[in-house]
Amino acid sequence: MTDRLVIYLIKPSKYDDQGYVIRHWRGVLPSNTLACLHGLTEDVRQRGVLGRRLRWRIELVDESVQRVDVSAIVRRSRRRSTRVIACLVGVQSNQFVRAGDLALALRAGGVAVLVGGFHVSGSLAMQPETPPELQRLLEAGVSLVAGEIEGRWERVLADALAGTLQPVYNFLLEPPPLQHAPLPKISPRHLRRFVAPNFGMLDCGRGCPFSCSFCTVINVQGRSMRFRDVTRLLEWVRDNYRRGISYYFFTDDNFCRNKHWEAILDGLMGLRREGLRITFMIQADTQSYKLPNFIAKAKAAGCSQVFIGLESLNPANLEAAGKRQNRTAEFRALIEAYRAFGINTHVAYIIGFPFDEPASVAADIRRLVEELGPEQASFFMLTPLPGSQDHLQLLQRGEPLDPDLNRYDSFRATVAHPRMSRDEWTRAYESAWKTFYSVENMQRILRRVRRENYWPVFGNFIWCKHSIMVEQGHPMVHGFVRLKARRDRRPGLPLESRWAYLQRRMRDFWRYARLWPRLALEMEEVWLQTRARSRLELGVIEELRRIPSSVRGWRRLRIADVQRAYGRVAAALQRRMPRFRPQAPAIPTRLSLWLRRVNPWSHSLTWSRRPLHRFWKRCLVQWKRGRLHDLDVSGLLFNVAQEVALFTTFATLFFSRLITRLFARMVAS
Repeated sequence: MTDRLVIYLIKPSKYDDQGYVIRHWRGVLPSNTLACLHGLTEDVRQRGVLGRRLRWRIELVDESVQRVDVSAIVRRSRRRSTRVIACLVGVQSNQFVRAGDLALALRAGGVAVLVGGFHVSGSLAMQPETPPELQRLLEAGVSLVAGEIEGRWERVLADALAGTLQPVYNFLLEPPPLQHAPLPKISPRHLRRFVAPNFGMLDCGRGCPFSCSFCTVINVQGRSMRFRDVTRLLEWVRDNYRRGISYYFFTDDNFCRNKHWEAILDGLMGLRREGLRITFMIQADTQSYKLPNFIAKAKAAGCSQVFIGLESLNPANLEAAGKRQNRTAEFRALIEAYRAFGINTHVAYIIGFPFDEPASVAADIRRLVEELGPEQASFFMLTPLPGSQDHLQLLQRGEPLDPDLNRYDSFRATVAHPRMSRDEWTRAYESAWKTFYSVENMQRILRRVRRENYWPVFGNFIWCKHSIMVEQGHPMVHGFVRLKARRDRRPGLPLESRWAYLQRRMRDFWRYARLWPRLALEMEEVWLQTRARSRLELGVIEELRRIPSSVRGWRRLRIADVQRAYGRVAAALQRRMPRFRPQAPAIPTRLSLWLRRVNPWSHSLTWSRRPLHRFWKRCLVQWKRGRLHDLDVSGLLFNVAQEVALFTTFATLFFSRLITRLFARMVAS
């Protein structure tokens, strides 16, 4: 007699190129699928339809930030009167290899296993025969779930509890209505594993009316859109706010095509008027800016960012992909429309369409940077994902496809390109990241964003730069501080000895030790050249520019010149604004002026790290030549103080914003 049901909802990760599971100390993007399944499972439990006396335990495991302990799950399944069900949820194609390995290990221990997600659903939706990787799981006794399970989850759990799971549950032909479906359940405890513990996910609707050939959504969730009830959705947002959840990603593939978008935005505006500081980001198509009042209401409701699939700046590529709603001539007006309301644009750009080649991709990325200027961009390599029309056509033509699904992450070449070799394709992709997130372009973006958007955009830059520069991967996969378990390695690769594993980890830590400081100094330079300047500071700089160039350099500029500049500007400001009080004395003493240059709270006249960089480079040359006696000791001490002051100021300003937001969330909750 089973009187205890334990359900593991597991979102698997993927393997890296060395075969280790990608897992981080802190993640960035929590899983909407986990929250949805948590809500559906909690609904079945609360209704007691599987037995009022049944004791439940629901465990959430996101492998991107948690380790899946297979042995512990198996041990729990062997306890008397206990039924354990392991559900591998939201499995994408690049995660399927890892999911399959977990499923087989759990089945070997006698655990009931269900596997669902876009790979299973897309494969069964588009392929005439069950592909080998799915057949392998079926033969091991794993149950596959295709499609959405709202309204069906109760039945699947009842079968699992009775030990009568079917091999395949296929719900693809009947997408469920969402109006009365249980809403996702967000766990604040689970979110503590992520950088932003107030970050929730929600799909207000599902489906997409368009027909992009590379997309799997239209073949899994359908082209007929379905929507959640607005009143229930808003009440859910209110309840979550009390638990500290104040920022959302509305994951609808096209929020502006939700027929209730205006009611949702009006409702969120009402919550904000009540004092609930709700903010969110959305996904929208390139025609969204033409909807009357859409952008204005989105901003008033708390929208801070919009994710837009531009995909390409080449019209021939868009035509080939069936993305006819994207018109390149309108892209600038699209981005400017959102920018006018202070909503940051995050564009998706795909490299590897049929008409791409190395030179054209480089030219298009320059246009993206210089002409369109979105605040953020994510780049992908065109990948024929199972469930897409592209994948089906390649199969039908007998084109060779990469057999390793672990590589189907949209960051690697998995099929031959007609105009580029795989190396050229990869270099074009990597160059796009470097061009967009160059110091020059980040400065260009930060100089034009609204003041309230400065630090959110800056934080996104740190996330992206850390992923591509330090973790050497895609931001949507990587978090912060990579973790590796020696035994969590892809089957077929040797289990490393403890000594070999220690050496590997030491190399990882050495990479962090080299690249973290480099990243910090690069972002410090971006901040120095883009930070807001006070009236006094701008006036002093203008005064100093009037000094002849022969004495303008800092080394030859006299203290008296700076004193007089401060005095003139402060006096002028005080005449125009009687209440003005300069932060520094109108006529600073020699000591106060020196302290002003070293003081970590007041680096007014420092515009760039370049003088410091030149000094340290000169010291390094002298060191290498063995000319230590030529080192400028006083300059060394002064520049060390400058470095400490600059970085202290930079780090304090950045982290103070995070602390302020955290405190605001605590007060709100």
